[in-house]
Amino acid sequence: MAHDIDPSFTALPLRALADAALARARALGADHADFRLERVRNGAVRLRDARPAGSSDTTDLGYAVRVVHGGTWGFASGVDLTMDAAAKVASQAVAMAKLSAQVIKAAGSDERVELADEPVHADRTWVSSYEIDPFTVPEEERAGLLADWSARLLAADGVSHVDASLLCVHENKFYADTAGTATTQQRVRLHPQLTAVAVDDSSGEFDSMRTIAPPAGRGWEYLTGTGWDWDRELAEIPGLLAEKMRAPSVRAGSYDLVVDPSNLWLTIHESIGHATELDRALGYEAAYAGTSFATFDQLGKLKYGSEIMNVTGDRTAEHGLATIGYDDEGVAGQSWDLVRDGTLVGYQLDRRIAKLTGFERSNGCAYADSPGHVPVQRMANVSLQPDPGGLSTDDLIAGVDHGLYLVGDRSWSIDMQRYNFQFTAQRAYEIRGGRLAGQVRDFAYQATTTDFWGSMAAVGGPQTYVLGGAFNCGKAQPGQVAAVSHGCPAALFKGVSILNTTQEAGR
Repeated sequence: MAHDIDPSFTALPLRALADAALARARALGADHADFRLERVRNGAVRLRDARPAGSSDTTDLGYAVRVVHGGTWGFASGVDLTMDAAAKVASQAVAMAKLSAQVIKAAGSDERVELADEPVHADRTWVSSYEIDPFTVPEEERAGLLADWSARLLAADGVSHVDASLLCVHENKFYADTAGTATTQQRVRLHPQLTAVAVDDSSGEFDSMRTIAPPAGRGWEYLTGTGWDWDRELAEIPGLLAEKMRAPSVRAGSYDLVVDPSNLWLTIHESIGHATELDRALGYEAAYAGTSFATFDQLGKLKYGSEIMNVTGDRTAEHGLATIGYDDEGVAGQSWDLVRDGTLVGYQLDRRIAKLTGFERSNGCAYADSPGHVPVQRMANVSLQPDPGGLSTDDLIAGVDHGLYLVGDRSWSIDMQRYNFQFTAQRAYEIRGGRLAGQVRDFAYQATTTDFWGSMAAVGGPQTYVLGGAFNCGKAQPGQVAAVSHGCPAALFKGVSILNTTQEAGR
């Protein structure tokens, strides 16, 4: 269903403010200037045991001016929606660039900021793919649906507590720059989640089972039957949790793994998504778990995984959390290869990093999470491609003699180079002779990035593909948060090390 840009946003003096800011930046000698006005509405509803535990509804409205002046960045932001104020913010951005130039010169650096070319995109609009804006649904109705779902779980035997939450975002953004690009965009996304908790009163042991429905670039229709079968998942959770509570502890060793998309998306995020951010690979970024082992000198050479491994970066996937029409540097959304036939062939870029490293064009990976923050290079929808004629999940399992089938994400850990890692899951099923033989507990899979992806022996077909993701990817200092999706099929990995986490903890 096609939507128009919210008229209450387009009624703001977008062009006038941009013209005032960009004209002032030009007059002060800026080589480049861009103006970005955003209105971001965040809504959250939280329930504990079907009773309200908290809610919020906040809107962040403001604008930012970023300049390149004398080969140096400058940035400033404001909230006063007048022409004089916008011009003043532009003056502050230029002043910041001049001050930064003195600091850089004192440090002995002569590196200049230059931006890769981008075609002009004049008077463009873009709206994400959704049917019903969740903010048009009364909060009472949103909370009521979560309460109903919670009550269903609480009515089941063995469920002691239920946590439920719904996060909704409506984001409007206007961008203009001195080259002539001007874009107006609107995005909607949401993240529903329920967690059932079981407590054994006799032993004091407890465990939980969370929904595996991913966050999505969709609207309220996602909670009422479009894109996910909530009734089926909610009906299954109590039995799955009861089985998990009585499951035996895993025996540590080497296993073949069939990994469900609901788990594999997070491994992609941590070991491929962050590792192929080129600012991180170059050492310009080290916040939130370091730099990257996939350094720039290995482009076209690094054997990232097996020959069936094909990974794309994508800012155009329908319902993707990182999907945009144009990024925060006026670059159009694109799709490109990161890993092809197991070899590293691409990175995620913004305009500055693209120019610095000899790429002709950015692939649209600049994003700021609020009007008060400067755009930084952020992750696209990074996805493992399915085999067009690939097997079903059941057939992948049938081919395993001794292994585990992993479903749902849980905890994770990765080193400062995005190389050594371990992950757990919501649940793990032992595979014996091609059949599932019940759940096991206390497990984690451990590997290096290249060993793990090198052990991938089969990827499932398109029928197994799911677009997972997260609302809370962190990067930069001061810290910023972005939403990102990762699609993948089910996949088979051979000979992966499985730890018993209880034994590893010395218990």
